[in-house]
Amino acid sequence: MNTEKFLEIVDSTPLVSIDIILQNCAEEVLLGRRLNRPAKGYWFVPGGRIRKNETLKDAMLRISSVELGFEIALEDTELLGAYDHIYEDNFSAKEGVNTHYVALGHKASMHKGQSIDFDSQHSEIRWWSVSELMESELVHENTKKYFAGG
Repeated sequence: MNTEKFLEIVDSTPLVSIDIILQNCAEEVLLGRRLNRPAKGYWFVPGGRIRKNETLKDAMLRISSVELGFEIALEDTELLGAYDHIYEDNFSAKEGVNTHYVALGHKASMHKGQSIDFDSQHSEIRWWSVSELMESELVHENTKKYFAGG
């Protein structure tokens, strides 16, 4: 799909996405520093949009594989709920077009022996305690929603 057509979609309708709230055995949460708009420069949970005709099961496998380097099965997650993520900007930085995601937050656990192979959408990744991420101005408010009761 070309950029202009996708921008029209972003301007006209909400996008549906999956966010992965991945916790390690210390109950820390994995965040990546975003290189892309929206939320560029902020620390955010891994995630991505669901493609047309892609099942939730397939989307979770694809998104986890791309963002983390290993697959997470949908049935191995806990749905935390649906969250509105509304941004003043968009992927192309075109003036006057905001972005609205309906993000399906899924909690998952990191298993012993798994390693993260993060993608090119993040400059770095790190584990955060929930209290640390809630206090940080570098963590995007939409990530904090997962820990603040929506």
